[in-house]
Amino acid sequence: MAITIKVTASDISLYHVAAARLGDATQWWRIARLNGMDDPDLSGFTTPVSLLLPGVDASQDSGVPGVTS
Repeated sequence: MAITIKVTASDISLYHVAAARLGDATQWWRIARLNGMDDPDLSGFTTPVSLLLPGVDASQDSGVPGVTS
């Protein structure tokens, strides 16, 4: 189940958001994919932006889509 969060440039990157919210920085691509993004950098956000955040998925453990460790 996805939830909505607000991010700003102070959140630095989707790597940081994924580490804080999903417990794994390599899961940034899941947040990006869900929100139609391809760049993990948040420094260009001048105002808060709403992002959908995917649920934690322990099966996604390699950080690479479609590859398991």
